[in-house]
Amino acid sequence: MSTLKLATFNINGIRSRLPILLSWLEREAPDIVCLQELKARDDAFPIAEIRAAGYGALWQGQTSWNGVAILARGSDPVESRRGLPGDPADKQSRYLEAAAHGVMVGCLYLPNGNPQPGPKFDYKLAWFERLIKHAAKLYESGHPVVLAGDFNVVPTDEDIYNPRSWRKDALLQPESRTCYQRLLAQGWTDALRHRHPDERIYTFWDYFRQHWPRNAGLRIDHLLLSADLAPRLEDANVGRWVRDLPHPSDHAPAWITLAQKSSAPKKAARKRARGKS
Repeated sequence: MSTLKLATFNINGIRSRLPILLSWLEREAPDIVCLQELKARDDAFPIAEIRAAGYGALWQGQTSWNGVAILARGSDPVESRRGLPGDPADKQSRYLEAAAHGVMVGCLYLPNGNPQPGPKFDYKLAWFERLIKHAAKLYESGHPVVLAGDFNVVPTDEDIYNPRSWRKDALLQPESRTCYQRLLAQGWTDALRHRHPDERIYTFWDYFRQHWPRNAGLRIDHLLLSADLAPRLEDANVGRWVRDLPHPSDHAPAWITLAQKSSAPKKAARKRARGKS
């Protein structure tokens, strides 16, 4: 393949949205997929159907809520971590990490945090701190890494149709936004914003108040690239057509394409070395 396509999609119930997932996989053929909100136990994950679509998969389910998965087209992802480090008592299924197609992928479903203030918001911020700490190690490892998923953070007022009615929501709190900026400050590139610096681009539209027909959306699904991957970014966008299907998730898949790392310089160096000998 000349490019690598990687996507993140909060599926909002993999059993009920399986036809949508399979239709999207067939039409878009992403090479790597991060899924969130499986809302299914491990033994209810539709691995047979996903394999029939040409994908290997890793997943970590949970009854009724949460759950994350990583799919790889034509291969099996190689698991490197199950669960975010830093709190052994945390049993929520929100983080899965694997290698696929030459890239390390961290698939995450960051806590929503509502209502705030309160214990759910405290958990969100504590989880975010653990993510920041782990992400720093991934970034410093030198491996090509993508952190992809539903971050449940609207980074700026430019990432929401109208912030006024959302000011008390956990997604827009200064603490949430500061955590996201601290993450980016490690060196990560926010692929969607980098590709569309001045565009109102959304990944989530609430089911209520005609938010989808009015394009009253939020950008809360992000793909962050490590230093060596950022120069390889060719394109990034949102598969809005998926949100327009019957009985959709309230999210649409966000995706990027990366240029494959060329081996030409190494070949040229070997030729030059042979010429000198």
